[in-house]
Amino acid sequence: MAATVIVIGAGPAGVRAAQALVEAGLRPVVIDESRRDGGQIYRRQPEGFTRTYDTLYGTEAQRARALHETFDALRPHIDYVPDTLVWNVAPNAVHTASGTRHRELAFDALIVCSGATDRLMPVPGWHHAGTYSLGGAQVALKSQGCAIGSRVVMMGTGPLLYLVAAQYVKAGATVSAVLDTSTFTQRLRALPQLLAIPSTLKKGIALMNVLKNARVPVHRGIKPVEIQGTPEHGVRSVRIRLADGAMLEVECDAVALGYHLRSETQLADLAGCEFRFDHALQQWLPVADEDGRSNVKGVYLAGDGARVRGADAAERAGRLAALAAMKDIGMTCDEEEADKLRMQLNRFTRFAAGLRTAFPWPARFAATLPDETIVCRCEAITAGELRRVVNEMGATEANRAKAFSRVGMGRCQGRFCAHAGAEVIAAQARIPLEAVGRLRGQAPVKPLPMALAPHERMETSE
Repeated sequence: MAATVIVIGAGPAGVRAAQALVEAGLRPVVIDESRRDGGQIYRRQPEGFTRTYDTLYGTEAQRARALHETFDALRPHIDYVPDTLVWNVAPNAVHTASGTRHRELAFDALIVCSGATDRLMPVPGWHHAGTYSLGGAQVALKSQGCAIGSRVVMMGTGPLLYLVAAQYVKAGATVSAVLDTSTFTQRLRALPQLLAIPSTLKKGIALMNVLKNARVPVHRGIKPVEIQGTPEHGVRSVRIRLADGAMLEVECDAVALGYHLRSETQLADLAGCEFRFDHALQQWLPVADEDGRSNVKGVYLAGDGARVRGADAAERAGRLAALAAMKDIGMTCDEEEADKLRMQLNRFTRFAAGLRTAFPWPARFAATLPDETIVCRCEAITAGELRRVVNEMGATEANRAKAFSRVGMGRCQGRFCAHAGAEVIAAQARIPLEAVGRLRGQAPVKPLPMALAPHERMETSE
């Protein structure tokens, strides 16, 4: 009987993993939380929408089309399970929910391609209606065919800041300004590492030109001061401090925020994978070897869910993880191809290091957040409340602070507040960020319907 291999996610890593498995004669199960394949960066528009690839994906149009065509060709050879959340990972089995239906599916090998979400730093007023993450703004454009506002400000740093801004411009939306916390000097310092992938660097320059040609104001080296608005009408403007110290207010009715990306690691945590603090990234990441093997037998990690290196790297990491899984279950593996993929991924790792230098995570902002700034939007926990539990209760560890303050207990389960919350705690306690630790993953990783039916074991095609 053929081995059961499950791939979680149908983004760049998941599609290429499934492709490698099918080419070897296996019929993998591909479980996707979205309704259609593509992941976040290559998210497909709904059926019936007719926007062109160039309009939707810009510089990534060719790669998006290639990935979609690959998946379309794979459909007859895989068990595709869309619109389905993997909410828990048990030993050799995953638990899924689709609507009110709960299923359990056993596996011999599990390839987790869970992707990434926005890494966010709070700013006073970011709780006003009309404030989105950059990823959320991108979803609105691709999945609903609309902008998040009529006058949008993009604020933060990282490649996604410019990609989403350029996509909005191409779609005909009004981008009032792009506000970048990184500086031109930091970008120059990163140039030697960015030259590891010249084609990707060229795409970044092309995005800048899109904004320049559209006469979108771009300000670098800024410090966010406040998103101004009211409960009744939402966002009305953004106030920032420019690099020269002057104050600037930009009128708008929507703001998209983001500081690069953070890996979605909850499923790896539930699978029992070991984690290690990455000092360069200032994040806790699951441990995996260069082929994607975790410390848990039969569990493999690929793409941005393991380490953020971009969509091109994710495609290669997904295929490499599939080769490793096949080798471990006794199948023949093309070692020459595996070596080639490892070499390519090394280049993307160097490029990712350059991006960290060019667009650094602004950890320094956490220490200066006013006490009334909301850090956890789900539970309305402020920076002042986090500082109080540090000062009065000695809660300098992430899970202890969570127990006393409820930070990270809301709908997003810490996805959008854990990093900034840890920075606030570390700054207040005057300890290294690593000493704060990380929020432990718990099932379900996302909210489930109360009416969820008793589980059933899910059969797969042989």
